Amino acid sequence: MKLVVRHRAAAFGSKGMTGQHDSERQVGSSPKRLSQNSILQATRPTPESGAAGFVTGSQIHLALFFTRTISLVTWDRQGILEREIALYTRLAQRGVHTHFITYGDRRDLAFEHRLPGISVHCNRWGLPRRWYRRHLVRLHRRVLSRCHLYKTNQIDGGLAAVEAARRWRRPLIARCGYLWSDFAAEQYGGDSPEAREADRVEREVFAAADRCVVTTAAMADRIAERIPSVAKSIQVIPNYVDTALFRPLENRTEEVDLLFIGRWSPQKNIPALIEAVRALPVRLRLIGGRPPSSRTGETDFPSRVEVLEPQPHHCLPELIHSAKVFVLPSLYEGHPKVLIEAMACGRPVIAADVPGIRQVVRHEHNGLLCGTEAGSIRAAIVRLLGDERLRRRLAENARRDAVALYGLDHVVNRELALIEELTKHGRNLHVA
Repeated sequence: MKLVVRHRAAAFGSKGMTGQHDSERQVGSSPKRLSQNSILQATRPTPESGAAGFVTGSQIHLALFFTRTISLVTWDRQGILEREIALYTRLAQRGVHTHFITYGDRRDLAFEHRLPGISVHCNRWGLPRRWYRRHLVRLHRRVLSRCHLYKTNQIDGGLAAVEAARRWRRPLIARCGYLWSDFAAEQYGGDSPEAREADRVEREVFAAADRCVVTTAAMADRIAERIPSVAKSIQVIPNYVDTALFRPLENRTEEVDLLFIGRWSPQKNIPALIEAVRALPVRLRLIGGRPPSSRTGETDFPSRVEVLEPQPHHCLPELIHSAKVFVLPSLYEGHPKVLIEAMACGRPVIAADVPGIRQVVRHEHNGLLCGTEAGSIRAAIVRLLGDERLRRRLAENARRDAVALYGLDHVVNRELALIEELTKHGRNLHVA
């Protein structure tokens, strides 16, 4: 049996694998031939396989558990890889080596040369996704047993971090940029199975954590209200922006009037934005691709609406500066990074007055808030495009607030202080 499983895992290596879906379909097609013991014996780590990134000395080792299903390939395709790794490459310069525990296949390993101070640990065996999720902690035990502490990137996927923290008795940071249960309730309904499952996982992960890190005070209050027992362990560390990359430019060419950046999903409320500009003599640029139903060109986009595919993160500053105004009409948000990046560029912004956004945008101080319906979005657009003095004042305040509140160096210092606090009694852990 062991030889059969090894053969199957090898058959879906970096050369033969066409994708995670293909891997699950083919390997998982004969479940009777796979047992827990045979899978785990076939994937038993060699002495070399778990040692990557470990050195002697005072270096701190942090394991970051990715959101379920998310990989470095996913981040790269979405154009957010550089943004997401920025914090951890900076922490590496301060003595923290991060181990990414991802849900990708061997293709994730190809990114390691672009990640100084970061090691990648993925489904290199090509196992069925459901098997990999179930046994992730045991599969990466050689790495996880050597780390000083664990952290979640979001709560979906956090149960694996809880399992590791309990098994090796290490500190756990339950971090999230949005409340999964609130998003599930918005998308599926408050009493839906999805919302109930998200609430269950949040409660378990937050209760097991040494520190619960959220990005806004409103999220902290919401958790404290729902789970009073964890109130004292909640800490607010906002999302960050690289204010050296995202900065005002003097010599810029404003090619379009309005810019939106984000994936096409009901949450982002893009149809209302398109409807808002349909009768206006303005140019709108949407970056993030077309909706699935429009891949063949069926969707009716006004002629003055330009749609671009997701762009690499380092290209966003120039694109943000190509527009007079940045618009984010979402129905709900966590702590929107692209909005903060637009503000850091010194661009005037229009954003919906909804949770997650109203904690960032102060109406008529560093941006304009509007409703989520087309008429309200249209009124804000007409007002801001027609008032250059207002645009200039909002833009100056937006830049000032982004630097003061969300600068990358500021967030790195706060993250490092938390990491050092939680590991100060376990720094002599043997990891060599």
